[in-house]
Amino acid sequence: MNTLRIKRVPTVVSNYQKEDSDDGARQVGGCGRNCLKQCCIQGAKLPLYAYKKVKDVVNEKASSGDENKEQPVPFLDSLVLGEWEDRMQKGLFRYDVTACETKVIPGEYGFIAQLNEGRHLKKRPTEFRVDKVLQPFDGNKFNFTKVGQEEVLFQFEPSNDEEPEFIPNAPIDVENSTSVVAINVSPIEYGHVLLIPRIFECLPQRIDRESFLLALDMAVEAGNPYFRLGYNSLGAFATINHLHFQAYYLATPFPIEKAPTRKITTAGNGVKIFELLKYPVRGLVFEGGDTLQDLANTVADSCICLQDNNIPFNVLIADAGKRIFLFAQCYAEKQALGEVNQELLDTQVNPAVWEVSGHIVLKRKEDYEGASEQNAWRLLAEVSLSEERFQEVNALIFEAIAWQFPPRIKKLCCRNQCVDVTSDVYNCGLCGISQLSQRIKHECFISLYNAFNIEYANSYTLGHVPLWSWDEIHIRSSSRPETRLKILFSAQAPSEEWAKMALARNFL
Repeated sequence: MNTLRIKRVPTVVSNYQKEDSDDGARQVGGCGRNCLKQCCIQGAKLPLYAYKKVKDVVNEKASSGDENKEQPVPFLDSLVLGEWEDRMQKGLFRYDVTACETKVIPGEYGFIAQLNEGRHLKKRPTEFRVDKVLQPFDGNKFNFTKVGQEEVLFQFEPSNDEEPEFIPNAPIDVENSTSVVAINVSPIEYGHVLLIPRIFECLPQRIDRESFLLALDMAVEAGNPYFRLGYNSLGAFATINHLHFQAYYLATPFPIEKAPTRKITTAGNGVKIFELLKYPVRGLVFEGGDTLQDLANTVADSCICLQDNNIPFNVLIADAGKRIFLFAQCYAEKQALGEVNQELLDTQVNPAVWEVSGHIVLKRKEDYEGASEQNAWRLLAEVSLSEERFQEVNALIFEAIAWQFPPRIKKLCCRNQCVDVTSDVYNCGLCGISQLSQRIKHECFISLYNAFNIEYANSYTLGHVPLWSWDEIHIRSSSRPETRLKILFSAQAPSEEWAKMALARNFL
């Protein structure tokens, strides 16, 4: 099978970024550019921000007594902006992003368009493989150990004593592979930075639990709803195969943040999972959790599932870490297969996390002047999975995170009042005295495909999902649309015996 590849102009994130064929990027024994490799790192120091580990998910609102108080600016927030502005004054950026034209496109969603003609200056298109989400790290290609130390703002590590601390000049912790925050020299917006977890481990671009929690910690510690973090997998417009997140400030809501959602379920750890509605890209939204680590683990495990199944995806961390959006996408695959309209390709828009979220970076003046909600919707609709594929992918995700849902199946018997119908009372259907299968004509198709999973399709459902991941199942009657059967779940996971009995009774 032939590999799928596309050509695109790679984003230059460092002033030391070289073409893959540039031997100058592979010098050893001292490169003379003050990088983060062994040739320059000995004895070097960088600022260190040690953040306080947050255990609980941040409350959405302050306590009533503090609501009207002006909250102090979190130190990390001011540190990022102060250090970023310092690098701007030193001329480290390739262009002045504050001079880029930006506008909110009229319409229901308020898509944001930016004209950024500087991102592609003096760069030639490069071929990228887009059909393999997990690829091994290649030290010969550009990676973040090759950035200049002046491009690094600070080291970012958890505090040892549960209190935040800032050290202006701290030794670079090579042995324990410190995480760092560096500038993106081709910024999309003000304060555009890169978070590089455990930089010296040279991890490929793939999510793991520890790195995702680090990104969530940064969002919480910054404490600014206008500071969002994003992640692009390989195949979803990440161009550097060295683990990193991006982040920047945008003082207006992203369209994705205003989109309506429908709750799917709540995990046993308190994480709520929603489906996006009325938005051009299909996706999931995660909120809550008993602890911040619960939220991080649920999302990270979902991302790991996508990686392991070779499904490209983007992640947006919004609302100071309280909401996380996850999108599987297929634009690059369509592009490689020649299935994207040439008019869209001519715009040279690479729909990565920021574009998918509604902040569209345009390279041509004519595209910016002609920007409309219709055009934005048309582009993003090409990014989205089909409804059928979306359900298949969600089935994989829910299967992967099923362990987070506690067993909650009651004994399915009318004597235990496990069945509640809002209009009429029907017997359970599994105790031998049921009239349920005779009385209810299912509008949807329901079938049990093993002892622990069900497949059904109606307006309430997600597709193949673990049975115990639902608080309840709704079945709507075609003969009586106002009647909804509700099966409540608790107690224990379904057994094989239960499955056989359900099938024998023609209940499912």
